[in-house]
Amino acid sequence: MELGAFSISLAVKDLAASRAFYEKLGFSVSAGDPAQNWLILRNGDAVVGIFQGLFERNLLTFNPGWDNQAAKLPAFVDVREIQRRLKAQGITIDNAADEKSSGPASFVVEDPDGNRILFDQHVNGPAVH
Repeated sequence: MELGAFSISLAVKDLAASRAFYEKLGFSVSAGDPAQNWLILRNGDAVVGIFQGLFERNLLTFNPGWDNQAAKLPAFVDVREIQRRLKAQGITIDNAADEKSSGPASFVVEDPDGNRILFDQHVNGPAVH
């Protein structure tokens, strides 16, 4: 099952300090809004999102419908289909996406160690199943 682009989303205490740190590692800002306390940083194919005050813990993030450069894919597995498949395998879904909706949506799961994984679709279809 194709999950989309992968990134890590970090809950940071100081957006400016975190930005400066990651820029020293060779990352540069590719998206975001400092006034809303979030930035997306890239270094080649590596993507790190930094978020101040927007969630409590770090997240692994998959973006169905996007490639590693946040460009829309011509076809992809819709986030609601991924959610259905995971539920069918007995995985508990937090903040479930409305399966009757279409377009952008998200949901969260936790692995056995409590690591949260966000599936966050920002685009409309065409989706493949």
